[in-house]
Amino acid sequence: MMNYKSAGVDIDAGNEVVKRIKKGVQETYNKNVLSELGGFAGLYDLKPLFNEYIHPVLVQSIDGLGTKPVVASLMGKYENLGFDLLSSTCNDIIVCGAKPLTLLDYIGGSKIKPNEVVAIVDSISRAAKAVNVALLGGETAEMPGVYAGNEYDVVGIITGVIDKSKIITGKNIKPGDTVLAFGSSGLHTNGYSLARKLCFDIAGWNVNDVISDFKGKVGDTLLEPHINYTLPVLELVKRNFPIHGMAHITGGGVLENIPRVLPDDCAVELELGSWPILPIFQALVNLGKLPKEEAYRTFNMGIGYVMIVDASAVAEIKQTIRAQFTEFKLYEIGKVVKGEPKVLLK
Repeated sequence: MMNYKSAGVDIDAGNEVVKRIKKGVQETYNKNVLSELGGFAGLYDLKPLFNEYIHPVLVQSIDGLGTKPVVASLMGKYENLGFDLLSSTCNDIIVCGAKPLTLLDYIGGSKIKPNEVVAIVDSISRAAKAVNVALLGGETAEMPGVYAGNEYDVVGIITGVIDKSKIITGKNIKPGDTVLAFGSSGLHTNGYSLARKLCFDIAGWNVNDVISDFKGKVGDTLLEPHINYTLPVLELVKRNFPIHGMAHITGGGVLENIPRVLPDDCAVELELGSWPILPIFQALVNLGKLPKEEAYRTFNMGIGYVMIVDASAVAEIKQTIRAQFTEFKLYEIGKVVKGEPKVLLK
């Protein structure tokens, strides 16, 4: 007799996942969450926002992990993917100064294996709790024939809030402003198609090989978690530092992401050598004999997040980060000059 399971979809496995992730997900809830896990939709009470914000504006973004889960599949390690998802989505909305509120997650695969999916969702829950984001709901989809092998597609939709008068758009960026950058931990979630080709096809490594330029095993280095910059950035925003524009260095690297917030008459000059290039990037550049432009538009090259600020505030911003957020590395990497909106590598 035919049934759904014989066609490749195991409803019982999905139910097991929901049961096992429930406690972790509920630990991300706050008084504004009105729904329970397992419903058709998540409910979030907006009324408190009208008490806290004069003119609240919802800020939303959607992001995925690209082909990073392919490496996780090769390693059989999924426990960091949730940190990657939460970090990448949060970083996309804090660039305008927004406070992240909720996350909706989507995990799709050809075969849902409860232990693997639970590892992913539990890590999302832990990452969300650390920055006061409610994991409001999500979707687990088992779709044989759509996804390949043992790989997963991991996507998140983030929602945040900001007062309309405080939205940071980049319009105030001007020549003479200083470019500050938080260091990255590695690839984060961008450039994995090229990184996998270089490591596995060109170099002939496998995920368990130990390479001197990497942090132990190749796979572990490629799976280094994406840094979440929410807490230090929102602290600077709360203190009303003159931050004129911000950029999350994601797909497209340094060259493509910074211009997204530049006015039409401003360019950015970055001083190469003003921040450390992590060994993984130098190894990838050497493997592929990558031209400088290609490297900086594919990888973050050691920079995860950029802030363009009034030069007068640089010293105090640095002091704030040193005093309160010692785990974050902040570098002064360049300046704004007159010109068309692009990045110049000096």
